[in-house]
Amino acid sequence: MRTLYLLSLTLLCLLTGGAINAQEKTASIIINGLVTDEQNKPVDYATVSLFKASDSVLVKTALTDPSGKFQFQNINTGTYFIKTNMMGYVAHRTNPFSLTASNLNHNLADIKLKANSKTLNTISVTATKPLIERRTDKLVMNVENSSIAIGTTALELLQKAPGVTVDQNDKISMQGKQGVLILLDGKQTYMSSADVANLLRNMQSAQIETIELITNPSSKYDASGNSGIINIKTKKSKSGGTNGSINATAGYGKHFRGSTGINLNHRNEKLNVFGNYNYGRVGRDNRLDIDRISNGTPDTYFMQTGNNYRKMQNNNFKVGADFFLNKNNTLGLLINGYSNNGSETSDNFTKIGKSFQQIDSLLIAKNLQTNKYNNMAYNLNYKSILDTAGSELSVDVDYSKYSGNDGADYINDYRYANGSPIRAINYTRNATPSKIDIKAFKVDYNVSLSKTVKLEAGVKSSWVKTDNNLRAEEQINGNWQNDARRSNQFVYDENVNAAYGNINKQFKSTSVQVGLRVEQTNSTGNLITTNNVVKRSYWDFFPTLFVQQTLSENNQVGFSYSRRIDRPSYDALNPFIYYLDQYTYSKGNPFLNPQYTHNFELSYTFMQKYLLSVNYSRVNDVIAEVILPDEAQKALYQTNANIAKNVSYGANLNVPVKIAKWWEMNNNLNVFYLSFEAPDLGGKALKTGKTSFQFKSQQSFTIAPGFMGELSGSYESPLDYGSLRLKSRSYIDMGLSKSLLNKKASIKVAVSDVFNINETNLSSAYPGLRYDVYQKNDTRIARVSFTYRFGKNEIKPARRRSTGTEAEQGRMKN
Repeated sequence: MRTLYLLSLTLLCLLTGGAINAQEKTASIIINGLVTDEQNKPVDYATVSLFKASDSVLVKTALTDPSGKFQFQNINTGTYFIKTNMMGYVAHRTNPFSLTASNLNHNLADIKLKANSKTLNTISVTATKPLIERRTDKLVMNVENSSIAIGTTALELLQKAPGVTVDQNDKISMQGKQGVLILLDGKQTYMSSADVANLLRNMQSAQIETIELITNPSSKYDASGNSGIINIKTKKSKSGGTNGSINATAGYGKHFRGSTGINLNHRNEKLNVFGNYNYGRVGRDNRLDIDRISNGTPDTYFMQTGNNYRKMQNNNFKVGADFFLNKNNTLGLLINGYSNNGSETSDNFTKIGKSFQQIDSLLIAKNLQTNKYNNMAYNLNYKSILDTAGSELSVDVDYSKYSGNDGADYINDYRYANGSPIRAINYTRNATPSKIDIKAFKVDYNVSLSKTVKLEAGVKSSWVKTDNNLRAEEQINGNWQNDARRSNQFVYDENVNAAYGNINKQFKSTSVQVGLRVEQTNSTGNLITTNNVVKRSYWDFFPTLFVQQTLSENNQVGFSYSRRIDRPSYDALNPFIYYLDQYTYSKGNPFLNPQYTHNFELSYTFMQKYLLSVNYSRVNDVIAEVILPDEAQKALYQTNANIAKNVSYGANLNVPVKIAKWWEMNNNLNVFYLSFEAPDLGGKALKTGKTSFQFKSQQSFTIAPGFMGELSGSYESPLDYGSLRLKSRSYIDMGLSKSLLNKKASIKVAVSDVFNINETNLSSAYPGLRYDVYQKNDTRIARVSFTYRFGKNEIKPARRRSTGTEAEQGRMKN
C-alpha cells in the first residue's frame, strides 16, 4: 500500500505540475454539452470533435458518457464549432460560437441527432446499430437486434465474436490466447472455467444485449485474464414507466431445444424495480472418436468411437431495486441466481489390437451422468455523486452461495474380438457434491484533481471457499463398496486483497493514463483424505499504461501495456479423476502455479471505424491444457500443467464496409504467431510454434422496411496450442428478422452451421505421443423466435451495476 501511495503521489505531482504550467498560459475554459436523439433520449458513446472555426483544425475529441454528456477542458479563448458523429445518425455540425475569458464555464445548447433514415416507397426506414461496433477501448458486438443470434446460447454466441474461439472442450480464447476473464454485467463470476462454460451454455441469447471485447484492461479491473476481458451485458429496459417484454424460441437440430422468458421494469422518481426470468431446455448430441497408439513392445492400437446425448434444463432469474435517496445518492439491491439440471448418456466402443486392422479385444463402456447446480448471489450497492465535476464514490458488498451435485454410473464390459466376455462386467459409480461460498467487498472512487487530471482509486477484498467431495464406489459381489483409491475430499480457501490507482492526464490532443494495481493472495488447497496441503501467500504488482494520440479528425493512434495474472481455476486444482473409460480420463493438478503475462498493444483508428492493432505478449508459467500418456495403464489422460513460456504476437484488422444502401458488412482478420516451450513436460521437452489466422465476416441486408437479413461466416486456420495440434475449422450462419405490430413485436428465423461443417480435428504435438481426435457436436440448428414489447416508454432505464464478485465467480460449475 505504501508503494502504491508513493507512486500515485509522484505521478500526481508530475501531472498536476504540468497542468498548472499550462493553466498559466491559457484562459482554461470548460465546454459542457449533451447529445440526444429525436426522442430526447441520451446518445452514449457518440464522437464529439472540437474544431477551430478559422481553419477547421481539430482541437480535441471526446466521447459522450451513458447519460449523453461530454466535456472539453482547458480550452483557449477563440471561435469554434463542434461536429458530432454516431453510427446510425446523420452527422451534426454546430454553428460557430465564441469563447471569452469572462465565461470560463460554457454550456452548449443540446445537440440533437437525427436518425440516418432513407425513404423507400415513401416509408421511412431507420438504421439500426451494426452487429460489430468499434469504440475507443473495446470492440462491441450488438446482439439484441441480430437474427443470427436468436435462439442460441451465450457460449454459441461467443464463437461469432471477432477474434474469439471456443474449442472442443469449451475453452474460450481471444486473439489465439486462452485465459480470458468472463464478466457478466461487469461482474466477475468467481467460477471455474468448466462452470463458466456451463453457465454460458445455459444462458439464452434473448437475455443478452451486447458483448464487449477488451483486449487490454486498465488497473481498475481485476488483474485476472491473460488475453483480456469479455464482458457480457444482459438486457435492461431502455425506457421507464411500467414496461417489459416476453420472448419465446423453438429450435431443432437432431433434437428439440427451446426457451422462453419475461423482462419487467417499473420506474418513477424515487424507485426503480426490475426483474427477469428465463427458462431453457436443450438436447444435443456429441460424437467423439479417438485413434491412438500406445508405445510398447509391441505397440498397442486403440480405436475408440463414442456417442453421447446431453439434455439440460435451466432456470435463470434476476430481481433488483434502485432507491433514489436524492439526485446525488442511490442505494441498490440486486439478487440473481439459477437452478439448472441435466443428464448425459454416453456409449463408447473401443477396439484394441496389434494394429488398426488386427483386433484382439473390445471395451464397451456405458456411462450415465446427472447434474444439478444452484446459485444465489446477493449484491448491496451505494453510489454517490460528490460534486458537479462528476466525482463519484461507489460501494459494493457481495455474497454468493453455490452448490452442485454430480453423479455418474460407469459400466465397463471387456470382451474378446469374437464378442465373448474376458471377465465379469465392472460396475462403478461416483457422487461429487460441491459447495462454493464467495464474499467480496469493494470501494471505487474517482475525482477530478484539476481541469485536465483525473484520479481513479479503489480497494477490494474477496474470500472464496470451495469444498469438493468425491465419493467413488465399486460393485463387488453385488454390493457397493467404497473405492479408497479414488475417493477424496478437496477443500480450497482463497483470499485476495487488492488496491488500485489510475491517473489520467488530458493534453491538447493526447491522453495519458498510468495505473498500478497491487494484489495480495493467500490460498490453501487441502486434499483431506491424503492430508496433502498446498499453501501459498504472495504479493503482485500490476502496472498499466495507456496513451491515446489524436493526429487529426480521421486519424488516432494508441499504445497500451499491462501486466496480468491468471490464477488456476478451481476445477483445474481439484485432483479428482474423471473416467470416460479405463483408457481415457481427466484429472486436476493441485500444484499449479499462477501464470503472469506482459501485454503490449499498438492501435491505429482511421475515420473512427477502421481499426488496426498490433500486439505482443509473453506468458511465464503458462497454464495449458495438455494430453499425456499413462504408460502404466496404457491410457491417455487430460490435465492442466505449467508450461515454462508462451510468446505470441500478431495483428488484428477490423474493416466495416457499406457496399450499398441496403448492404453492410463487417470483416475481422486476426493473424498471430503462437509458440510454447516446456523443458520438462511429463519427462519430455516440448517446443512448438506456428503462424495462424482467423477470419470472420458478418453481413446485414435491408430487404424491405422492417425486414432484415444476416449472413455470417468464420474460418480458423490450423493452430498449435501447447501439446495440441488443431486442424482448420469453419462454419456459416444465416438469419432473417421482421418487425411487426408497429415495431412492438419481432419474429426472427435463423440456421446455424448451414452446411454442417463445424467440427474439431486434433492430434498430438507432444513428442512420441500418437493420437487423432475427431469431435462433432450438434451444430446445424434451425430456430424461430418471437418477441413482444409492452408498456410505457417515458422514463430512463435502471442503472447497470458491476458487483464485486465477478472475477471469482468466473472460476466456478453450474
